[in-house]
Amino acid sequence: MKKRAQRKFLNFCTLHKEELPMFCNQCEQTSNCTGCVISPGVCGKNEDVQSLQETLLYGVKGMAAYAHHARRLGMVDEEVDAFIEEALFATMTNVNFDLDSLFELVLECGRHNLRVMEMLDEGHVRRYGQPSPTTVKEGTQAGPGILVTGHDLRDLEELLKQCEGTPIKVYTHGEMLPAHMYPKLREHPNLAGHYGGAWQKQRREFEEFSGPIVATTNCILIPKDSYKDRVFTTRVTAVPGGTRLKDGDFSPVIKKALECPPLPENIQRESTVGFHHSVILSLADQIIQAVKEGKVRHFFVIGGCDGAEIGRNYFSDYARATPPNSFILTLGCGKYRIRDYDYGTLLGLPRLLDMGQCNNAYGAIKVALGLAEALGCSVNDLPLTLVVSWFEQKAVAVLLTLLYLGVKGITIGPKPPAFITPNVFKILQEKYDLRLIGQTAEEDLRRVLAVRGSGTADTPSVSPKANIAG
Repeated sequence: MKKRAQRKFLNFCTLHKEELPMFCNQCEQTSNCTGCVISPGVCGKNEDVQSLQETLLYGVKGMAAYAHHARRLGMVDEEVDAFIEEALFATMTNVNFDLDSLFELVLECGRHNLRVMEMLDEGHVRRYGQPSPTTVKEGTQAGPGILVTGHDLRDLEELLKQCEGTPIKVYTHGEMLPAHMYPKLREHPNLAGHYGGAWQKQRREFEEFSGPIVATTNCILIPKDSYKDRVFTTRVTAVPGGTRLKDGDFSPVIKKALECPPLPENIQRESTVGFHHSVILSLADQIIQAVKEGKVRHFFVIGGCDGAEIGRNYFSDYARATPPNSFILTLGCGKYRIRDYDYGTLLGLPRLLDMGQCNNAYGAIKVALGLAEALGCSVNDLPLTLVVSWFEQKAVAVLLTLLYLGVKGITIGPKPPAFITPNVFKILQEKYDLRLIGQTAEEDLRRVLAVRGSGTADTPSVSPKANIAG
């Protein structure tokens, strides 16, 4: 009888989840031994406390992913580690019911995530050299090949070393594309180019790629039977039917690559990547002068996490509608929504500048701070608009970093986070002018440019009020 009642209750919650203010099942006294769905719960926690606790949890998860990559590069910070412990403790049962202090912790998560992204950026540059723009062949070359997806450049480095002396060509996939901007990686003779797009297309792309696939981090999907025997994962990353590598020994992958049918000669395009923040800031004098002369009207950051659901064409529509005297900075797998289009050039540079992986949001922040300092204004006064899609916990961590820095006017999309309650969203609106994407990209872009002062190409680039959408 008890199990039947629990199933009935869970079915009810599933059918009416949009009407229920909260769901919490982390303690023994939870309602009906299933979950507290009425606010406040048995312990007294209400839906807004639950919302901020979940925001903190998801932010810490995202930050932990970046911190894990940084640690593998020898970059650690005791203060960050201590905060992760403190933040997790704050979400336990009967520890914190106070909205103000939870909001402080949420912003502290943003502060520490800024430090973590800084460490990861420094670790990459120290180990793999100063990034620079480079041309990347996309497609496959004739012969055996291995595809590497995820985010962990250390895994790519180790695989390349172990492939030395073999005919195997190694290709990046998804968010591994920015690996080519680092000289010590791109100069390796076994790194051949890039294959494929964002994570949600992998079931088709991996099936068509005849060699083994190495998934180094998140963004791996449960594989189809047709290729699961060719999927290898590293450390905590794992999928049913794949082979999990725990110790950095890629010999099973190399053996598999030599057994699989060779890849065909099929180069589809070439692209330019590698506009790291250091590259853009090295051109600061030229860019600032162009801003003052009205030759550069606006900067857009369009990227983040990509996904498969309806509504993400908003970002490609937005990018294509941007004025020709503006730059578009992109990062994360969200770049795949906008990179298959010729945006032309500005100041002798591509208008679309690929800054790197999702963690290179740190670079976008560095560029914004550098431009603000050079122009003698705040970040919120810059001719800068961030239009960034979100999908998972790392995007939450980046958002919290932007809030910690006091960035206002942030727009999130394509859908609102389900863990943010109306009251918490209202607080974020009042403090930071947080907003959701509008009905169309064109309408939102017109609003942004109207805030700048006019719709003409020679609008002054620095005004008292700017919009930053992210």
